[in-house]
Amino acid sequence: MDTQAGSSDESEGAQERGAAYVWQVRSPHVTPARLYGFGVRAVLQASLGRNHGILLTSDGEVFSFGKQPWKENTDDFPCDVPLAEKVLSGQRVICVAAGSYHSGAVSENGMVYMWGENTAGQCAIANRPSIPEPIPITITDQESTPPLWVRVIQLSCGEEHTLALSVSREIWAWGSGCQLGLITSTFPVTKPQKVEHLAGRVVLQVVCGAFHSLALVQCPLAQDVKPVPERCNHCRELLMTMTEKEDHVIISDAHCCPLGVMLAESQPDTRTSKSPLCSKDKSSKVEEILFPSDAQDDRSSLGSKLTDSETEVGTDVASMCESEIDSNADKSICDNDLQSDTNQSAEESYTQNAVLDHTKTKEHKLTEVVDCLLSPATTTTSALNSLVVSCASAVGVRVVATCEAGALSLKKVMNFYSGSLCDAGVQNPLGLVVQEGLKDSREEQVKLESMQGKKSSSLVDIREEEAEAGCRRLSLPGLLSQVSPRLLRKVGRARMRTVALTPTNSGEADVLLPCLRTEVWSWGRGKEGQLGHGDVLPRLQPLCVRSMDGKEVVQLAAGSHHSIALTAKSQVFSWGSNVSGQLGHLQSPTTMPRLAKVCEDGTVWSVAAGQDYSLFLAHGKNEYQPVVYYSGFGTTDITSVVEPAQAPIQLTECAQLGYICSISAGSNNCLALVDQNMMGYIENLHELASTERSFYCHLSDVKSQILRPLLGLDNLGSITTVQLLQDMATMFCKLCYLIGQHGTSLSNFLRGAKDARSLSILEHSNIFLDSYTEYCSSMSNFLVMGGFSLLSKSAMDFFSKNLGLVQSLCHGTDEGASIPETLSSLFFSPMTRLHEYARLLLKLAMCFEVSSPEYKKLQDSSTSYDALALTLSRKKKEAEYTLGFWKTFPGKMTDSLRKPERRLICESSNRGLCLQNAGRFSVNWFILFNDALVHAQFSTHHIFPLSTLWAEPVSEEVAGINGLKITTPEEQLTLAALSPQEKTKWLRAISQAVDQALRGVYEPSPTTSGSIIRPDPPLSRSAKYTFYKDARLKDAKYEGRWISGKPHGRGVLSWPDGRVYTGDFRNGLEDGYGEYIIPSKALKKNDRYHGHWKDGKMCGQGTFWYANGEIYEGCFQDNNRHGHGLLRSGKLTSLSPSMFIGQWVMDKKTGYGVFDDITRGEKYMGMWQDDQRQGNGLVVTQFGLYYEGAFSLNKMMGSGVLLSEDDTVYEGEFSDDWTLNGKGVLRMSNGDCIEGVFSGEWGSGIKVNGTYIKPSLYEGEKEEAKSLKLGCLSVPADEKWKAIFEECWRQLGCEAPGKGESQKAWDNIAVAITTKRRQQQDSPEPLSRSHTQMLESLERIPQHNGTFTMEKYEKIKSYLINACETPLHQLGRLMETLVAVYRMTYVGVGANRRLLQEAVREIKSYLKRIYQLVRFLFPDISEEGSTIQSSTTLKESPDKPHICNGRTGLESESPEPGYVVTSSGLLLPVLLPRLYPPLFMLYALEHEKEEDAYWECVLRLNKQPDTALLAFLGVQEKFWPTSISFLGDNTKILPSTKDSCFASAVECLQQISTTFTPADKLRVIQQTFEEITQEAQEAHKEGFLWSMDELFPVFLYVVLRARIRNLGSEVHLIEDLMDPYLQHGEQGIMFTTLKACYYQIQHEKVN
Repeated sequence: MDTQAGSSDESEGAQERGAAYVWQVRSPHVTPARLYGFGVRAVLQASLGRNHGILLTSDGEVFSFGKQPWKENTDDFPCDVPLAEKVLSGQRVICVAAGSYHSGAVSENGMVYMWGENTAGQCAIANRPSIPEPIPITITDQESTPPLWVRVIQLSCGEEHTLALSVSREIWAWGSGCQLGLITSTFPVTKPQKVEHLAGRVVLQVVCGAFHSLALVQCPLAQDVKPVPERCNHCRELLMTMTEKEDHVIISDAHCCPLGVMLAESQPDTRTSKSPLCSKDKSSKVEEILFPSDAQDDRSSLGSKLTDSETEVGTDVASMCESEIDSNADKSICDNDLQSDTNQSAEESYTQNAVLDHTKTKEHKLTEVVDCLLSPATTTTSALNSLVVSCASAVGVRVVATCEAGALSLKKVMNFYSGSLCDAGVQNPLGLVVQEGLKDSREEQVKLESMQGKKSSSLVDIREEEAEAGCRRLSLPGLLSQVSPRLLRKVGRARMRTVALTPTNSGEADVLLPCLRTEVWSWGRGKEGQLGHGDVLPRLQPLCVRSMDGKEVVQLAAGSHHSIALTAKSQVFSWGSNVSGQLGHLQSPTTMPRLAKVCEDGTVWSVAAGQDYSLFLAHGKNEYQPVVYYSGFGTTDITSVVEPAQAPIQLTECAQLGYICSISAGSNNCLALVDQNMMGYIENLHELASTERSFYCHLSDVKSQILRPLLGLDNLGSITTVQLLQDMATMFCKLCYLIGQHGTSLSNFLRGAKDARSLSILEHSNIFLDSYTEYCSSMSNFLVMGGFSLLSKSAMDFFSKNLGLVQSLCHGTDEGASIPETLSSLFFSPMTRLHEYARLLLKLAMCFEVSSPEYKKLQDSSTSYDALALTLSRKKKEAEYTLGFWKTFPGKMTDSLRKPERRLICESSNRGLCLQNAGRFSVNWFILFNDALVHAQFSTHHIFPLSTLWAEPVSEEVAGINGLKITTPEEQLTLAALSPQEKTKWLRAISQAVDQALRGVYEPSPTTSGSIIRPDPPLSRSAKYTFYKDARLKDAKYEGRWISGKPHGRGVLSWPDGRVYTGDFRNGLEDGYGEYIIPSKALKKNDRYHGHWKDGKMCGQGTFWYANGEIYEGCFQDNNRHGHGLLRSGKLTSLSPSMFIGQWVMDKKTGYGVFDDITRGEKYMGMWQDDQRQGNGLVVTQFGLYYEGAFSLNKMMGSGVLLSEDDTVYEGEFSDDWTLNGKGVLRMSNGDCIEGVFSGEWGSGIKVNGTYIKPSLYEGEKEEAKSLKLGCLSVPADEKWKAIFEECWRQLGCEAPGKGESQKAWDNIAVAITTKRRQQQDSPEPLSRSHTQMLESLERIPQHNGTFTMEKYEKIKSYLINACETPLHQLGRLMETLVAVYRMTYVGVGANRRLLQEAVREIKSYLKRIYQLVRFLFPDISEEGSTIQSSTTLKESPDKPHICNGRTGLESESPEPGYVVTSSGLLLPVLLPRLYPPLFMLYALEHEKEEDAYWECVLRLNKQPDTALLAFLGVQEKFWPTSISFLGDNTKILPSTKDSCFASAVECLQQISTTFTPADKLRVIQQTFEEITQEAQEAHKEGFLWSMDELFPVFLYVVLRARIRNLGSEVHLIEDLMDPYLQHGEQGIMFTTLKACYYQIQHEKVN
């Protein structure tokens, strides 16, 4: 850290930091002497052992001083001169620790180094009594695979053991003794092992005493609590016993696990004792070999007092446990009894009661607990608590379940309802005044919450014990039943309502700041009570010190036989040996943590424990220079050494050193690290830390003495009041907890490097700013609703009785203020701390140069805290202003308008604003809140939410007034102001309030006139609104985008009856794409619509799912099905499944459509009107019947033609479906004919009155030819699907086909593609990159200037291919719809051979009408049949000869030069591949018989070998191949060779089945001829010419070998759809040859 004086000179600044001073504690006078020898280095950390010390400097170097017999040549250097540990040079050490006779260090990378005495393995090196120089110790986790190296961040050393804290917050131990926390009987442990009992817990600090260990552990979250066991995890004995008496039940965990008592030592030690428990008399008592409490410096004298005895595992553990427990239990019980009744000392009570019988005492004392619970009026709370603790100690365990629950419940009753909240151990009767009882209520309540009397000597996890006790309270009500039910009900109600005053999870603050929810765990030897469990038993494994739960311990220290804990509230708790007065108090017993009174007004922020003394570092009340307090043998004169000090004394000599930042304690020596106050920087840091800790203590007092009792009262007020009070209390406790964390963080900061940039208040300022803001908001909300004046009479009586306490906590309050005002001032007082932050940070900034980054950061943070303080002050004033308004507002409307978050901005009671054109006697009161504008009239009012309010000025020239126009979703108001100034004020206030409401924050208006004017709120915004006036939208809720008072954009509209619209809006109406849900109460399902809307109605493409199961996909208009659409009714498994696709007019089938009746197996294709078949139509059935003709009133009525599967034909009159009625002609399949009058239903018997005709052979053929001409009575192809094409024209902007502007059509195309692309981007399945690029190309309008050439034609063709591949384009949507209707028509029942010509005519109609669209978009395209001149001559490769004359090259497909433009050539490549499956199926069905004959002949002839087949077909031998080339080898053709001749031509012809369009199939035929010619020319001269007589047999052979299954269908498809201009060209001749081969094969006779 650079100061103004020292920022440029590092060495000079370093001399003023971290100076080390040492003094002896047993000398008559304290004379601190400075240690030199570090050069310019500052000491950051120090640790002292018995006779030596370790120092860590700011550059990571380690120095040692004192007596170090393990080092070589120790006599060459004086003891008081620090010597550098050269082995650690360059390792960058971050932590050092000194044990009694060994040392350790941790490097920056987490490596541990140990040196010193190693007789007990404390240096983790085997078979070496001492380690002269630091040696690296490797710690590996063997449980992981592969084993992982463990990084260490903290180290602590005892006398015979060492503990290390890893980066994963786990403890690793090595050395000797039970203080390791390891389950082992083999010592020493020279390989570091994990303390498994704390595995999974977050350990914050580890501390080693001489022969015990302490750990500070973060409390686990509730979900981390383990399941409850029924038996001990180690010895498997039951954990709980229950004894039933006549009038009560005793429930106790009398189990004492042997592992919690016994020690197993592996080897004797000539230097120190292992403290075994030696049983001489199992029935009486246990004699122990005690450690000397005043250990001498000389090792030999200490060793002379030790014994070599050791205890084995096989000793009778139960007897020793019982004796040990009995003696200590008696002592504990008597101590507590005498504390309640007399003032005798603990030693006297132990002497008087040492002869009590164990069994009688245990039972008697438990009975006393019950008696106390049954008669609370005669027992103090302190006595009751003492009895619970005493009984727990008497049995060596805890009194759990019912006994404890009864005690706690009764304590709460006495504390909260009897008016006395006495601290444990304070002998005050219940009748004392409440003020005295409240003094220590915080400590008492913490004890109640943490259950301090709950102790255990077993090794069961304390969390398991808690859960176990909680379960047993529910199932064992014996003792609770003896307590007054009325009192228990009160306690239950209070508990249900009480807020958790310690936050369970502070979120980000817990990660970034020290955690205060901590536990203290201890293990090791406990004969002096240094473990804090209320007994003197040793512990092999860590056990939680339950009495320290909830104390917020932040630092631990351990002496030889005593322990110290420092809390965030600067409280010091100590326990263990107190022979020298090192605990700082004289309370007994010392086996439990007791509060030590170190100083009257100061705050302790650091502690250290020596061999038999303690040091405390504190700040005075108004002094920020740290002072040191000492607790141990007196230092005033020599004679006082034998007497312990009554209380800690201040070492005034240390105050003269400077600003002490750290203290360390050893055997006889103490050490302090001192900083000098350069430029006031150190002083300012100490002031910040000291005031923050004092502030936390103040907040804690408010929480414990005001909030906790208040929330414990019954009948606080209304539900709303209680909820607001609880919310405020929650935020207060959250802020209080944060301040405690920050105070602890500052204490750690003072002990560290003190880099200003790492201050938590700077680095994590957002946490502090947010916490203060949240608390101020909750307190303001509480104040607005009435504050403390709303509380019940019992609550106000509570404050009246404790008025002095409230006033003492609230500084600077007027004496005449009321109680609610005083309380309001008290709970708003934390806001003043923000000004202190700003002041102190600014003082710190002045210690740096203006150009330094530290100055800028401190200055910015100071500004931000100051600004927040001003903002929160304005919030308070706004809340008080609003509260004053509610006091004067008419009472009837207050309840409906008053809300916690609502703040008053301005109101028009001064008639500064009124309604224009209002009546003379009308009253109009306008009130502007931060969330709404209220218009009040007499006893009625209306609320206009600001999020949906638009304000604009009215022009004075037009209206002649100072007016404002207020626009809301359902109303418009014009308000008149008295003056232009009033108008401006209201307009600014409304605009600012609307803007803040939209941003979701409320910022009070600055009081200064020079404030920044925010811009007007946006016209377009997102908001919620509930309609109340509009008939269509009454009570409907809308959430979404708005513009000028109208829903506009994306939004959701919900009606009370369950209707919901989600989609686009425009000018207040549904417009665009949206989803609409309509509940159907009758069917208990929903109607659902997805599609387009216009002007609030369904209009355009959409899909409607009806509740009855029907689905409609198609066009809508005015909420009706209108245009082309598909209706699916039912499912295949339903009673009447059907499907209709066609034209709709105003929700009815009208126009051309196809209806598929799946149940009857019929398909109708024809005209409709008003949902009935009307006009020409066509019906086919699954049984092969075919009808075409007239329909009327949904029936076959009029002239028609009916064909059966066997080709029987009826032409005549019909009166109903399949019912003949009238004149007609019936032709049989054999040619016979009946003419006359027919009546009856087809297939059920027909009556005939007519003439039977048997025609001759020639006449029969003519009649048959005549009867095959179908389609005359069906709907013409151009009349089909007109609605589809009309919809496409409308999407292009044309009212009728061909009537419109081409440029407008292109604009509509670009808009449609762009809109749908944006919708696709928001969908969960985004478009692919290639698809996106294609859409971008389609958005650009093709430009064609100049002469229309072949290149432009190809570009147009490419554009059409891309457009037809995406449904986002109008042409693609058209193509997709046409494919759907075509497949719907000709698939299933529609796959009838009679429909082939209908299908072909429909395709040709498609081509014609689509080509009309294309010519509209591309006017440069010529009419069909015109020729395009190519700019370049199309040529093939010269090796492909002309078929007929042998010339190379290829002429144009057209006999005329150029390319002929046709609709089929342009559009069939796009359309036909999608329609090919149903179309080809119709061809196959129509020509099935002739293809069967063809295929039979192909199979027979292909059985022949090549030479035989060539000879049979008449192929001249000169064309017979004599050899074939396969993979470069020539193979001779043998008589048995098969499928080898003309193989390339055969393979080429087979590809005809893989193509779709006639043009592609013709090219395959042409390539086949070229392959034949190429093979013939290889065997003959170049000028070879074919003749048809020579070519036809060869081609016939190729066709036979190609084995094309449906060659007839291929031939007829090409014939029907090929361009007419190709019939007389080269490809036409080739196709004719193929067709001739097909017919030749059909009639071929094979002998």
